[in-house]
Amino acid sequence: MPDNPSFKVAVVQMSPIFLNREATVDKVCQRIAEAGREGAQLVVFSEGLIPTYPDWVWAVPAGENRLLGDLYAEMVANAMTIPDPYTDQLCQAAQEAGVYVVVGMTELNAEASHGSLYNTLLYINPQGEIMGKHRKLVPTGGERLVWAQGDGSTLDVYETPFARLGGLICWENYMPLARYTMYAQGIQIYVAATWDHGEPWLSTLRHIAKEGRVFVLGCGIAMRKDDIPDTYEFKQKFYGGVGEWINTGDSAIVNPDGAFIAGPLSKQEGILYAEIDPRQLAAPRWMLDVAGHYARPDVFELIVHTEPRRMLSVK
Repeated sequence: MPDNPSFKVAVVQMSPIFLNREATVDKVCQRIAEAGREGAQLVVFSEGLIPTYPDWVWAVPAGENRLLGDLYAEMVANAMTIPDPYTDQLCQAAQEAGVYVVVGMTELNAEASHGSLYNTLLYINPQGEIMGKHRKLVPTGGERLVWAQGDGSTLDVYETPFARLGGLICWENYMPLARYTMYAQGIQIYVAATWDHGEPWLSTLRHIAKEGRVFVLGCGIAMRKDDIPDTYEFKQKFYGGVGEWINTGDSAIVNPDGAFIAGPLSKQEGILYAEIDPRQLAAPRWMLDVAGHYARPDVFELIVHTEPRRMLSVK
């Protein structure tokens, strides 16, 4: 490992084109190409970026059934299936740039009813192939009005030539057993894709880095109120008191000692870059390796159910 060259990672903080799958995918592909030209080997995007994070769940009261139903129907119409022509477009962009890509999206449950949605991270390799996906285990609070629960079948870590790559979505990162599942699979580059920002989220990124002795790529959305078109009724009705920024972003890259090495990036779109020294992937664990010599399997036992929980099995 110490003989391996350093490698460059990129965290893209951007706003989606609101509830527009085609335009948001185009914008993501442009950022992939830009980061690739800058020498990045891994390009990471935020939670729920395509077609947008459903911020309205925190503003529109649950009793507004018509309004919430209309927004949900539009989200379904703009959701991704894996694979589909839009994931093909993302794969082509990754291949042309020669980079690994991790990007958040809303995924339609095409394996069952075609009527429910998941908060999903998609992993793509530089050959333009889908490596896998992760569906958020527990949507937080109002998110449950939009997203269903994932299962343990997508708690994976992926081998790359430079490091073992994986991650969790937003407040999954407050689930100690989910984090430990990542650590026990040897994760080294830890993606924390999110809608959260500010404190204590930034402290959470630092804690994960120090606890897991990993590089944490925290990626959020920088989104203004003006990014939501005025034609949306919920904006006119429920966003009157919202300031310029709905989300300030606060993306950051943290090293295994818990120190920021890029960012936080606040109130702007942009790309953070960091050079990763491969010696830092292993060396910090000589004193603390929570899923290795610091574990106590004689005292604690974790069982992870990784089989898919299917809605329908046809025999």
